Amino acid sequence: MSTKKKLSGQVAIVTGASSGIGAGVAKALAQAGAAVVVNYSSSPDKAEAVLTDIKSNGGEGFTIRADVSKEQDVLNMFAETFKRYKTVDILINNAGLQKDSKFHEMTLEEWNRVMDINLTGQFLCAREAIKEFLRRGIDETKSLSAGKIICMSSVHEVIPWAGHANYSASKGGVMMLMKSIAQEYAPQKIRVNSIGPGAIRTPINHAAWQTPAAYNNLLKLIPSKRIGEVEDIGRAAVWLASDDSEYVNGITLFVDGGMLLYPGFEDNG
Repeated sequence: MSTKKKLSGQVAIVTGASSGIGAGVAKALAQAGAAVVVNYSSSPDKAEAVLTDIKSNGGEGFTIRADVSKEQDVLNMFAETFKRYKTVDILINNAGLQKDSKFHEMTLEEWNRVMDINLTGQFLCAREAIKEFLRRGIDETKSLSAGKIICMSSVHEVIPWAGHANYSASKGGVMMLMKSIAQEYAPQKIRVNSIGPGAIRTPINHAAWQTPAAYNNLLKLIPSKRIGEVEDIGRAAVWLASDDSEYVNGITLFVDGGMLLYPGFEDNG
């Protein structure tokens, strides 16, 4: 006798899913039973590898190129999803990047590109998802919610980060975007939450863990004394997307090994 998976019959769009956290979340959602739309911007081979992994484990989905900062790309991604699966139930607003610079040397292009992807991209995708959730309403054979949006934020929606003003500002914006739309659409049973990763073993922060010295230095910031893995974020995403968290709305779930516990004070300061 088979046990129904938590996300069976549901369709999930995962932006920026060709590598790192996005790839880990896409695989976790597929393992939980969702059909997964693997979005990528510039790495089709990596996206296809993620999809191959999903299918080899019994899942389903397809890949699609879209720059989430471009409105028409986002509209096309949703249209193709509807063409194949008729609807969408879960949006993982994951696409993001860093363009690091000392603030006084930061160019307008470096500022705008990070804001365009990390914040405007989340706006565009969330808007289209909410339109569909409102149109469809609740289908209790699949979920107690009309739809679920999970915004990928960061511990840096809370922790200032010198040399990364654009990134931190974008994540602070994600927090208030998430909370505002969670408040606005809660009466329609649409749930919007964020995940705030700490240090996760991904290509974006390779320099922070690639050598034993760098890794040991990183652990000074993490009370749990290990770097996070993409599977840690994947499990959190499945929980937030499932009915297990049906009464959870408008929060940031920090998955950070305790990074927000001010570890500089762990030896009494």
